Amino acid sequence: VQLQASGGGWTQAGGSLRLSCAASGLTVSRNIMGWFRQAPGKEREFVAAISRSGGSTYYADSVKGRFTISRDNAKNTVYLQMNSLKFEDTAVYYCAADVGIYLKTDAREYDYWGQGTQVTVSS
Repeated sequence: VQLQASGGGWTQAGGSLRLSCAASGLTVSRNIMGWFRQAPGKEREFVAAISRSGGSTYYADSVKGRFTISRDNAKNTVYLQMNSLKFEDTAVYYCAADVGIYLKTDAREYDYWGQGTQVTVSS
């Protein structure tokens, strides 16, 4: 299983970025797919998740209304659209897959992880 995250970069506060997570060895529509982030000196934290059906999504309060998780089953890829970025969104962003049924926010319950992509927001 490989989860290849991309799309990170640098932007000013208020800008937008779209992260992609291309999966191989698993089918995104058969897994819970999530995004997490880790800032320097901090623990990895939940950002967003999407259900197997794609009909349910869940967001951390800190990103609700600004970030949108989605997926393209044909491309076997999950996205994180990030708008109105803030300095505190600066972190390495990771995509993850969980073979379970229910949406989860605990990183320990996810089974597969990508390598991470750096997002830097200047104030």
